Amino acid sequence: MSMTTTSGSSTPAMDVFWDNVKTILYALALAMVLRFTIAQPFRIPSGSMQPTLEVGDYIVVTKWSYGYGRFSFAPLEGLLPHGRLFGSQPQRGDVVVFRPPPEQDRDFIKRLIGMPGDRIQVIDGVLNINGEPVQRESLGITNFENEHGEIEPIETYRETLPNGVSYTTFDRGTFELDNTRVYEVPEGNYFMMGDDRDNSADSRVPSVVGFVPYDNLVGPAQFVVVSFNNRTSIFQPWTLFTGFRGERFLKSVN
Repeated sequence: MSMTTTSGSSTPAMDVFWDNVKTILYALALAMVLRFTIAQPFRIPSGSMQPTLEVGDYIVVTKWSYGYGRFSFAPLEGLLPHGRLFGSQPQRGDVVVFRPPPEQDRDFIKRLIGMPGDRIQVIDGVLNINGEPVQRESLGITNFENEHGEIEPIETYRETLPNGVSYTTFDRGTFELDNTRVYEVPEGNYFMMGDDRDNSADSRVPSVVGFVPYDNLVGPAQFVVVSFNNRTSIFQPWTLFTGFRGERFLKSVN
């Protein structure tokens, strides 16, 4: 009597395994395509854009808005040429993620204040564009909970740019950057500032940010996906509920 062996019992299991592997690889490939071409999530790690963006906010930045440059495809930017594909110009007042020339390996987020050719200066804490003070309305004192869970009373203003874009800024008192020289924005560059004016290293500090070239823009922030306070920890899962900031869920960035 002869005996035969078959591997049929193991084949279905291997087929299922490889099907799962292919599904995971397809999903990862799709996620990378979406990240590079459509939108990318970022977490806000510092308070320079308070109160517009708070520490612990997770935001979505659209990649197509300004077209595609080298830094749209970070960390592959070193393999790509300069210039932008399908480029379009940002607008004054946009909240923008970018790579500053002094630190091109880090993502920064600030508000675009100065367009190419503008003259920007801060005088006694008031933003001036092309020799004219920007409209600034006092909103009084805001009791703001900072990233450490402490309540700070901060002087708050409603600032309105010449193109009508309006937003809230913080003024913490008299600081070095409340009075600056005149910055003349070169062609092809932009001037960025944080909304928490006395808590922001931005284009007023050339060694940190300086003027930001068009090629270094990643994209504008569109909305806050979700936000958690400083008491949230993945090692304490219940804090994902207790630390969730419901009032910031899907909040538009403007």
